[in-house]
Parts: sequence; structure tokens; C-alpha cells
Amino acid sequence: ETTIGYVFQNYRDALFPWMTARANVEYPLRILRQKRPERARRVEELIEALDISFDLDLYPYNLSGGQQQLVSIMRALAPKPEVLFLDEPFSALDYEMTLFIRDRLQRICTQTGITMIIVSHDLEEAVYLADEVLLLTKPPTAVAAQVPVPAERPRDDDTLTDPDFIATKGECLRIFQQEVRK
Repeated sequence: ETTIGYVFQNYRDALFPWMTARANVEYPLRILRQKRPERARRVEELIEALDISFDLDLYPYNLSGGQQQLVSIMRALAPKPEVLFLDEPFSALDYEMTLFIRDRLQRICTQTGITMIIVSHDLEEAVYLADEVLLLTKPPTAVAAQVPVPAERPRDDDTLTDPDFIATKGECLRIFQQEVRK
């Protein structure tokens, strides 16, 4: 049995508005019948791992979009999943928040060994985070190509200008454009 975490594209609708951010993060742990001290300990671990600096006792509607997305990610990570699915996790975020969350996700996955599967329309984001990029065809959808990403980890701002990174991104763009023209 594999434990799966899921981060929805529309995180605003995915969080329970009647619960505080902390209660949202604890929710899957309550479903797993974990006791309050265990849940509190796990939330503190996630606060430290994601470098959370905002008040989790606020309700989602009192948080910025980036903070809401972080709460959504924390909730998905709370039960210590083996696989984390992220559907367009940065699509509604500004560039600064995207960089922040991207860095934290990379760090958590490196430290824990969680497998991340990210759906993205942003090639740079996909190549930056991935060990392997799967490019899909138009419907009926199939895999057009699997492109390995040789960039070393941890990845940082310098990665974006590395010749190998640029070449990999270029290869993905070439395949994408080829598929669009079909």
C-alpha cells in the first residue's frame, strides 16, 4: 500500500475555509486517528522543513495565495506520503513565491526521498524540479518523449544558466513545438 499526497491546482477551493490553517494541515492525520500530540509534532516538523513564518492559527481567507498553497502542500505532506502529486502547484503564484516553494519542495524531497509527480505547463519549472520530464501529446494523450534531466542537486539560481540545463530545456521545447505542429 502506497501513501499518496495530492496538491490541487486550485488550492483556494481545496482548503476547508471553516478550519484554521493548522487544522487543515492536521486533517489527514485526524483521519488516520493520530493523537493530538503526534499531530502537533508533525505540524512543527513541517513548519521547520518548509521554513513557515506565518501564523497557522489564521483561517485560509486571511492568508495570501502563496501562504494558502504552502498550507495545501503541508497538508499533502502531513501523512508522510511516498508519492506527492502536484497539479500546477505554482500557476497562481508570483515568481518570488514560486522560487521559495520550489526550493522548499526540492529540499524536502531530497531529504525524505518522496517521489514527486508534477503536472506543469512551465518548461523551466518542470526541468528545474525533475529528474525526468515526460512530454505529452495532444489528445488522445500519450507520452511523446521522456527527457532525462542531468542537472546536479541541489539546484539553485545558477542551475538556470548552466549550459546542460539550457540544453535540456531546449530539447523539451523542441519536442513540445514538434507536438504542437502535428
